[in-house]
Amino acid sequence: MFEKIKEIIVEQLNLDDDSVITMDTDLMEDLDADSLDAVEIIMNIEEEFDIKIPDEDIEGVRTIADIINFLEELK
Repeated sequence: MFEKIKEIIVEQLNLDDDSVITMDTDLMEDLDADSLDAVEIIMNIEEEFDIKIPDEDIEGVRTIADIINFLEELK
């Protein structure tokens, strides 16, 4: 799951080096993602995993670990 999420983020943010992405990577602070980037990342994750993430749940998502933990709770 981590690798797929990393792939989505690298593609969305046009990153050249995916080694900067770890479980502790903060989308906003570490990758300079803005709110539009974050929304598009979440939409791509929803599409990839065929899920719907309520908007109120997105507010607490900051790191890659947050994303993975949230997705695991949905299973």
